[in-house]
Amino acid sequence: MSKISPLAYIDKDAQIGENCEIGPFCFIDKNVVIGDNNVLMNSVSILYGARIGNGNTFFPGAVISGIPQDLKFRGEDSTAEIGDNNIFRENVTVNRGTASKGKTIVGSNNLVMENAHIAHDCVFGSGCIMGNSTKLGGEVIVDDNAIISATVLVHQFCRIGGYTMVQGGSRTSKDIPPFVIGGKEPIAYEGLNIIGLRRRGFSPELIDNIHNAYRLVYQSSLTVNEAMERIKNDVPMSKEIQYIIDFVSNSKRGIIR
Repeated sequence: MSKISPLAYIDKDAQIGENCEIGPFCFIDKNVVIGDNNVLMNSVSILYGARIGNGNTFFPGAVISGIPQDLKFRGEDSTAEIGDNNIFRENVTVNRGTASKGKTIVGSNNLVMENAHIAHDCVFGSGCIMGNSTKLGGEVIVDDNAIISATVLVHQFCRIGGYTMVQGGSRTSKDIPPFVIGGKEPIAYEGLNIIGLRRRGFSPELIDNIHNAYRLVYQSSLTVNEAMERIKNDVPMSKEIQYIIDFVSNSKRGIIR
């Protein structure tokens, strides 16, 4: 049995799961599906096209599946799809998709802090932390286990790699490869996210291999393509090293330098 405040509005066509708590002044639109064990504190808006998993917590003022802030949007059907066990703090906004991809995706087990924004057609992974007032432009991709600090601005179409730390106040119009720290102004490679990798259980040998790969990218006179070939030949292959090669080789915006 869900606990629903009499001061909340829920459209008759919305689907609400079991054991949800919905506080006063919440607004739940038509064409919304909410799973089990979700908590919506007061004044949360879950709008048309939202698909919410299980065990999420939405703090006051959060707005999920708002209309995209994209002038090309023409009212097409689209969704904002949220996984499980996420925390969305006060005034977080997640816009739904456009005709470009049709959906915005947020994975599971994320902490999205106060006043952060995830724009249309983003793909936001799992196990991530996103700091206060950080903003992601449209169609940004954030891979799993990334940490994006407060007041970071990410240009549309960028990608942020997994296990990466982006320092507070940064802004980027380039891709940030996995396992690194990106920061300063203009944003640049600041070394490996060694503390984060150790906390995630990466072995010293694997960290050394990742470090050696990035030495070829950032601390040699090689071009990016040449560095990728050297990594293939000189660094013991693993899924993490292959991830670096694939990420950098497929980067459309180029990586931070």
